[in-house]
Amino acid sequence: MRSGKKPRESWVEMTEIVLPQHTNGLGTVFGGVVVSWVDIAAAICAQRHSEQIVVTASIDAMHFLAPIRLGWVVNIKASMNFVAHSSCEVGVKIMAENPLTQEHHHTASAYVTMVALARDGHALTMPPLLAETDDEKRRFREAAERRMTRLELRDRLKKRHKG
Repeated sequence: MRSGKKPRESWVEMTEIVLPQHTNGLGTVFGGVVVSWVDIAAAICAQRHSEQIVVTASIDAMHFLAPIRLGWVVNIKASMNFVAHSSCEVGVKIMAENPLTQEHHHTASAYVTMVALARDGHALTMPPLLAETDDEKRRFREAAERRMTRLELRDRLKKRHKG
């Protein structure tokens, strides 16, 4: 395993077009379709970083900011924000483009926690993240704070489930 990787080494950019099967009765994309695209982009990013099989542990702060309409082009960008031992946080941003007007809209964002696993289900160590730029360092710090919040919530839910 390498000693570490830079965020740009695992960067993902996907493009989709909104087809009729992606839309609801209002002609806008189903939220679940966007979540699926987010999950795929995050998995590719985490897999590139870890060079391992990855699974989704959580999706935080999925915010739908604007509708995405039938026929629009959707650009999904994913980048590595933080790496712990066997898990990482991937930031995903969804931009929609009206191809007729060339207008671009930030339509959704999410933070996805991915875990690297062996085929037997045991967690595997991921390479550390080598944040270099000021923006990468800021995203790393903010992701570390979100991780603490996620772990606190997980622990509260475990206690509630046991009780």
